[in-house]
Parts: sequence; C-alpha cells; structure tokens
Amino acid sequence: MNPILMAIGASLLMSLVSLVGIFFFKARKKLLKEEVLTLVGLATGALLGDAFLHLIPEALEIRGAKETGLGIIWGIMIFFVLEKFLKWRHCHETDCHQGHSLAGMSLAADSIHNLIDGLIIGSSFMISTPLGISTSLAVLLHEIPQEIGDLAILVHSGYTLKKAALVNLSSAFFSLIGVLIVWLMGKGINLHQELIAITAGGFIYLAASDLIPELHRHQSKIKESLWQLITVSFGIGIMYFLV
Repeated sequence: MNPILMAIGASLLMSLVSLVGIFFFKARKKLLKEEVLTLVGLATGALLGDAFLHLIPEALEIRGAKETGLGIIWGIMIFFVLEKFLKWRHCHETDCHQGHSLAGMSLAADSIHNLIDGLIIGSSFMISTPLGISTSLAVLLHEIPQEIGDLAILVHSGYTLKKAALVNLSSAFFSLIGVLIVWLMGKGINLHQELIAITAGGFIYLAASDLIPELHRHQSKIKESLWQLITVSFGIGIMYFLV
C-alpha cells in the first residue's frame, strides 16, 4: 500500500480514538482509573521503546550521532516549551478540570498536540512503513488515556457529553493536517529526516515528565507497583518485537 495512504489512514484512526472517551467516561470511576492507569503504563513503555529501539537507531543512520543528539535535545525542549507556554499537561483522570485552564486553552493545546502527532506519523511513514507502523502504535497507546482526559476537561467545563465528543473529534483531525504538511513539504526540505530525532526526544520527555510521574502518583501497594512494571515492560516488548 502507498505510504501516504497508510499515514492518512493512521491519522484518521488516531482521530477516531478521541471518541473512546465516551465509553470510558460512562464507566464506574474506580474501574475507569484502573483501566486508564493500565493504558498509561502501556503508553509509557511504547513511547520509550519506540524512541530507543526505532527512532534513535533510524536517526543515527540518517543524521549521525551529533545531529541525532541535538535533535533529541530539541525534541525535549520543544515539548518543555509547549507545556510551559500553552499550559499543556496531559490528564488521565475524570476530574481533570482541577489545575487546568479553560476549555478553549485545552482545545488549542490539544489541536497543536494533534498537529504534531500528524507530523510525527507522516515523517515516520516517509522513511519506512515499519517505522510508521511502530510509531503510530506508540502514539495510539498514548492517545487513548489522553483523549479520556481531554473529554473530561470539556465535560467539567460545561459541555454536554455529545458536544464535548464532537469538539474533541474536530481538534483530533489536526493530525491529518500534520500528515499532509509533511508529505507536501517534507520531500523538498527533508523535513521527515529532521523530525525523527526530535520525535524521539518528545517521546522521551512525555514518558519521563508526564506518564511516569502519573504512575508514581497512583502506587500505594506492592501489587499495584508490580502491575505498573508489567504494563510498562509489555509496552516496551511490543516495540521490541516490531523492530
């Protein structure tokens, strides 16, 4: 299949994931937290696995060690700046309105986040189909708990569940714009090659500053900590077998 069609398909799938929050939001709150934390563990392992097993080795072959290192640093700094100036902090709870800005700011930040996801997916497929598939899977696993949080922000801001889902879906389609940007501009300026190391840095930042602290915040028993370790390891294992 044509890589551009696969990238567009992955982007559309990513957009539809925004609707998954409807089903989780209607679940019992205790069950919701348990399931979401499992997804957070899987996403942590997937992001780290994709960064260290796929993206960084690929960037080393294309750009070399020094340029790859700089790209990783750029990725970390870009996501740090986004978090600071857009107040962009992912949420994995049903009471996400606490500590968050208004729904408008949340939608703006989420739209930018989805645009970046599209750039990441598009650039990965431009390099190779296997890299595109593994990176799309890592993004997908990360998107599920995030989209549940995004939906919660909108509902707690006064939106009905139906309206919140539609608005959230509209912001999710920015990922498709990101894919198209890469494919329209990337071949002329090698944008996809530049984005690989930056993507790795962004994935590392998200896992280290957002997801891992979330797991630490919800551990109180050895059994829970062991389950978190298993889910993170399973996420890494998925990426390992996709090498």
